Amino acid sequence: MINVYIGYDPREAVAFSVLSYSIQARASAPVSIAPLMLSQLKGVLTRERHPLQSTDFSFSRFLTSHLSGYAGWSVFMDCDMLVLDDIASLYKLCDDRYAVMVVKHDHVPKETTKFLGEPQSKYEKKNWSSVMLFNNAKCRALTPEYVNKASGLELHQFKWLANDDLIGALPDRWNHLVGYSKPRRDAALVHYTLGGPYFDEYRDCEYSKEWFAERDAMLRTTTRAAV
Repeated sequence: MINVYIGYDPREAVAFSVLSYSIQARASAPVSIAPLMLSQLKGVLTRERHPLQSTDFSFSRFLTSHLSGYAGWSVFMDCDMLVLDDIASLYKLCDDRYAVMVVKHDHVPKETTKFLGEPQSKYEKKNWSSVMLFNNAKCRALTPEYVNKASGLELHQFKWLANDDLIGALPDRWNHLVGYSKPRRDAALVHYTLGGPYFDEYRDCEYSKEWFAERDAMLRTTTRAAV
């Protein structure tokens, strides 16, 4: 079983649903998908919302290993994404030498705001934490107590690891940043980091046609199943 945790924000509920469908539609192995909904994490995630926090899952992502019982491997991804390849291919990249594996972007955003006017923060290792393969047994530092008190930079810059040698690199096609990464047609995972096509302002962004096609396929499947 491939365990996938997806960041959830009610403003992007449709994004979560389409992403989940895109994963399951292409998976060659059983996949379990769990949304990281704050309403389901009461008593676990207790920290106050930070003024620079742009989504509900800015910090809940770091509870993935705890929720997995610190066993096996788990995948985390933001909800503003679309998977266009078999998630099992990503899972096969798990390497026990590492505690966590990410696409190591060199990403320095120029804008100060993104979707819905949310703040655009700039920091080292920006977007590394948007897709993570967690080797859960090696992430025991990520207790609820630590996640609730650590700063955003401590968490997103992986200061909870002994050193950066424990961070493995994933192929960049597994976190293609729309609007930043060089355009390509072979992206395995598309990340609408500025804003997805489900927002009017980004309706015509790169890979928007693929997102709408995925949404329509999901709705057709739902309709067919209901008949």
